Amino acid sequence: MEAYPEAVDDLARLAVLLGGPVVPAARGLLGARLSAGGVTVRITEVEAYAGTAQDPASHAHRGRTPRNAAMFGPAGHAYVYFTYGMHWCLNVVTGPDGEASAVLVRAGEVVTGLAQARSRRRAARSDGDLARGPARLCAALGVDRSAYGRNLLGDGPVRLRPALEPVPDPAVAAGPRVGVTGAHDVPWRFWITGDPTVSAYRRHVPRRRAAEAARPVAET
Repeated sequence: MEAYPEAVDDLARLAVLLGGPVVPAARGLLGARLSAGGVTVRITEVEAYAGTAQDPASHAHRGRTPRNAAMFGPAGHAYVYFTYGMHWCLNVVTGPDGEASAVLVRAGEVVTGLAQARSRRRAARSDGDLARGPARLCAALGVDRSAYGRNLLGDGPVRLRPALEPVPDPAVAAGPRVGVTGAHDVPWRFWITGDPTVSAYRRHVPRRRAAEAARPVAET
């Protein structure tokens, strides 16, 4: 795997990392701590998304809209979106203002506030399942639209802090992003190998193909 900088060990360096290119920023966020609603998670899985006209899988690929405006900066702020009519997902904005790149926080280990996370995620089968996947992570943290555009490096209700211990390169894997329709083979998903909180990989299957696969074969 291509080498990327290890997770930063102080807030100033974290800010510098987030102000740079999205792929190293995504790698560097592994092990970082995300806190909200009395719960803290250690980030174990992320995905990088580049800016306008650079990444067909990015929400900003076709330009700025009211929905994706937070992606255009500043770095270190939150881009939160609603999906499937029921789930919130949290991204950390990266790069210079106007570039519109961001890192989707896909999974994490609950390290404080376990009881609170359990109360929000009563359907979780285990503690490792509490924040496995971007929607579950937001549910465990209590993150919703109110976090949109917030500075994650400040002292607001949602806070991002550096890893207590850097995650070394041998402990990190990279591969395609989950369920994206464009640039589906780009290896911009990063995760801590062997961590039980990491979500399962699912390749995007077009609806028509999925329907055809599910259709019963006529008997002859």
